[in-house]
Amino acid sequence: MKYWPIVFHLLLASAVLGSALAVVFLQHESRSLFVQRQRLQSEQDEFQVEWSRLQLEQAWLGDASRIEQLAREQLSMVPAQQSELMLIDP
Repeated sequence: MKYWPIVFHLLLASAVLGSALAVVFLQHESRSLFVQRQRLQSEQDEFQVEWSRLQLEQAWLGDASRIEQLAREQLSMVPAQQSELMLIDP
């Protein structure tokens, strides 16, 4: 029975040491996850900028006046004359 206080104190000390190690581990894990979150948020911002640029480019490429200009210049196309048009009833 005289060893009981020593065993009790050793158990308490090991519990305190285990808790301290768990705190250190969890703090490290928390910091690692925070850094990863910041990196992913930065990547998301870059993707958002690229998405906006691509939408603007798509709008520019699909502009009717640009398409008409390219058809005239590169394909030598001209609008059809009224006499060349044929209307078909559905």
